[in-house]
Amino acid sequence: MVTIRRGGLLTDAEHRLLALWAADCAEHVLPLFETEKRMDTRARDAIAAARDWANGEMTMMEARAAGGHAMGAARPLRGASRFAAYAAGQAACVGHVAEHDLGAAAYAIKAARAAEPDNPEAGRMERDWQRAHLPEQVRALVLEDQIRRNPICWYAFSD
Repeated sequence: MVTIRRGGLLTDAEHRLLALWAADCAEHVLPLFETEKRMDTRARDAIAAARDWANGEMTMMEARAAGGHAMGAARPLRGASRFAAYAAGQAACVGHVAEHDLGAAAYAIKAARAAEPDNPEAGRMERDWQRAHLPEQVRALVLEDQIRRNPICWYAFSD
């Protein structure tokens, strides 16, 4: 299967790699949510849903629903915990729209920045961690998308 996306074509394998990478991005900042909401599993469940969809173990609609629940967990929060939950929600929605991978990554960067407001390097460090964990098969695609969509992602991917 090939998906048409704003930046061109995307194979099914690439789409699934984007979901796995988005899940990794969200999981990297998940402790920022879980520290504040220890008993709330919605963000963790959304990350698992992204991976389950990517592995063919869950339908896109089920994963997307899990993403909506994580975003619901985010709404009453502020700061790093909110952004971390949104990252998880975005990751779970990659199966629905591949470009949610950038939403997961951008929210993770926002979470890192909010967690360390006195550290001007926090966002860059998170972005660099994400890029270091990009699967080679989608690396060029993601980096191109980050440049193209940086303005609508709060300039999270800027140097």
